[in-house]
Amino acid sequence: MSPQQWGSPCGNQCTNKYAALTKIPWRVFCKKGCDSDGETWEECLEDCKQICYKDPVLKDQQWSAYIDRSPGAASYSEECFRACVSGCAYKFEVKSEEADKVCPKRQPKSETESAQKPKPQLVFPIDSPGDMPGTSA
Repeated sequence: MSPQQWGSPCGNQCTNKYAALTKIPWRVFCKKGCDSDGETWEECLEDCKQICYKDPVLKDQQWSAYIDRSPGAASYSEECFRACVSGCAYKFEVKSEEADKVCPKRQPKSETESAQKPKPQLVFPIDSPGDMPGTSA
């Protein structure tokens, strides 16, 4: 039995597509698409969205999405989604042309959007010079 026969045909297609060492994370996400519990193409795509795009763990703190094991930066989430969709396409025998047209309906907030949001200013009461001791501690 050769190593190619050890895995599922879907997993083998992911291995072949993402064979380069630099593509290992995307190979993993492709195989997650293969191993999705979804019983239809649409359910598999929903699983990919859940895997690759995370909501913030802490309310109103976009950075906290990184806590929940998402791929991280928005570009990584997009690449994760593409790889996972590839796995779904292999699993459900969907042509690559159709799989390439799939876009996530939900895009994560970009870091520039969250940077544009005005941050509250912290205001500390300033003591008048008369209230401050003349010597340091």
